[in-house]
Amino acid sequence: MSTRPELVLASASPRRIELLALIGIKPDRIDPADIDETPQRDETPSRLAVRLARSKAEVVAARSPAAVVLAADTVVAVGRRLLEKAADEAEVTRFLTLLSGRNHRVFTGVAVAHEGKVRTRVVDTRVSFKVLSPGEIADYVAGGDWRGKAGGYGIQGPAGAFVTRIVGSYPAVMGLPLFETVNLLAGAGWRK
Repeated sequence: MSTRPELVLASASPRRIELLALIGIKPDRIDPADIDETPQRDETPSRLAVRLARSKAEVVAARSPAAVVLAADTVVAVGRRLLEKAADEAEVTRFLTLLSGRNHRVFTGVAVAHEGKVRTRVVDTRVSFKVLSPGEIADYVAGGDWRGKAGGYGIQGPAGAFVTRIVGSYPAVMGLPLFETVNLLAGAGWRK
């Protein structure tokens, strides 16, 4: 009887843990990777999402070489402009003003490392926001739900009311594309 390898999630994101639970996956261990997330010169948002997910998986895999390591990263972009995690209320206000009444893209990179190999995927989802009033922006900013979230919002929270359309993967916008994750895990030999 063979035992499956330990599954390590290279993220402390409660959203990623919740998403995995939705499909019946509970990581054996949580081991967040601390990496430099600074975009490289001329790096596209899609490549940045994949590079960050891969880097996180590699860092944690080096600490747990026998494990299957799952990592992800989400990047929000308007054109080539990256909207990272807002540093403060002024920055999130600028982000929401930019997103108001516009389409933007959410790129979520996912990586699975096992036995020296790293497999990656990136999911590109288009999200449209309604036109936001200054009052709606101020109320959202005051509520604090934007903290620690790429683009200054979480689709699963109060900002979900701003979304008029989504083309792609809702769970990827939350932080983990489930279909791709299950397939990458299976490719690494890990099954529930």
